[in-house]
Amino acid sequence: MNDVIKRRDFLKAGAVLSTFFIVPRHVLGGPGYLAPSDKIALGFIGCGRQSGGLRNRFLDTGEVQAVAASDVYGVKLKTFVEAANQWHATKAGQGTYKGMDSYDDFRALLDRKDIDAVVIASPDHWHAAMAVRAAQAGKDIYCEKPLSLTVKEGRAMVNATRKHNRVFQTGSMQRSWPEFRQAVQLVRSGAIGEVKKVYVNVGGAPKVWDLAPETLPADLNWERWMGPNTLERPYNNELAPALDAKFWPKWRDYREFGGGGMTDWGAHMFDIAQWGLGMDDSGPVEIIHPGAGKTSGLVYRYANGVEMVHRPVEGKQHCHFVGTEGEVWVARGELRTTPESLKEKSFSAGDYARHQVYVSENHYTDFLNAIRTRKPPICDVEVGHRTASVCNIGNIAYQLERSLRWNPGKEEFVDDKEATKLTGRSLRKEWRV
Repeated sequence: MNDVIKRRDFLKAGAVLSTFFIVPRHVLGGPGYLAPSDKIALGFIGCGRQSGGLRNRFLDTGEVQAVAASDVYGVKLKTFVEAANQWHATKAGQGTYKGMDSYDDFRALLDRKDIDAVVIASPDHWHAAMAVRAAQAGKDIYCEKPLSLTVKEGRAMVNATRKHNRVFQTGSMQRSWPEFRQAVQLVRSGAIGEVKKVYVNVGGAPKVWDLAPETLPADLNWERWMGPNTLERPYNNELAPALDAKFWPKWRDYREFGGGGMTDWGAHMFDIAQWGLGMDDSGPVEIIHPGAGKTSGLVYRYANGVEMVHRPVEGKQHCHFVGTEGEVWVARGELRTTPESLKEKSFSAGDYARHQVYVSENHYTDFLNAIRTRKPPICDVEVGHRTASVCNIGNIAYQLERSLRWNPGKEEFVDDKEATKLTGRSLRKEWRV
């Protein structure tokens, strides 16, 4: 019996480790050692700039093997695979590791029975098509934020995850960072009194297509990169830049492929707002547009009267909660409170549990633990979907330049067919979800 079969049998059975090993693992390989048969086999879908960091963070846990990767850009796929192979060679020792396999079509990767889970780091317009098919193939899923390009595609991802009993972690890793956990606990514990407003500092909505055609690289399959889109656009380096580009790909700036700053950083900061407000399974009921031509100042109103304001300002992207008895301002690596002493307030495990604040110290091991226990991770697919929905319905209000009423239960706009139509998009038949 090979290592892959032993691992998959172990994961399915959920049995106690000692029943599989007569000699304890720590005796065989030292503290923290995991036998190859106990490691989770990962496939990576999308090998662009974001994927390298994800690969290293998962490999650094010592709990996975990188088995395969897929991308439509040949040089990026090759570079990604070589880096993973080098990691295994230098940090883990080759052992039984045979090296990563590579595919230009992610469906071939999903056909692999020895892959337990996939990490999706493709552009947003591909997320739903890939995640739904991964769930159908029996894979657990880690998918980058923002979870989906449209509300309807996000709901399809949730439905597929539930139907096929998959574990799904959204890549909103701020939920596993201490400053954000402390901020949310302060808010949910009532330390700042009753929350009245939340200000979110992120960029604005995506823009209309304005890029000129450029020469297509020989090893990039542009038709497949476009994927589910029925609206064809010509290749431009800003969308899928060369490997040595000094900038992040700018597909996220265009409505066909992303949601601008509203979904890019918004998927981080609106996420913290939703978490703090206890709205992980719901959302606002009204979106108030700031006025013709305005690109900031949008107000989300929740059923309890709390208002969340999209307010881009200079400085770090952040989330700012204002209550009747204090304030909490949080950004990456920084937490400010009023009164200042709140920042140092300590909480026990029981406090977190009482206020339903999930504690995760590492976003990646949290996902791996969820795979083993079959319990939801800190940023389950429903959570990621609800956050992405907040971003997406805000973009719709900016696009239509009018205020809207939203039904978070039905996930549609109230008495507004034009707006509700924008919660989905036309997909090529091959990629429908």
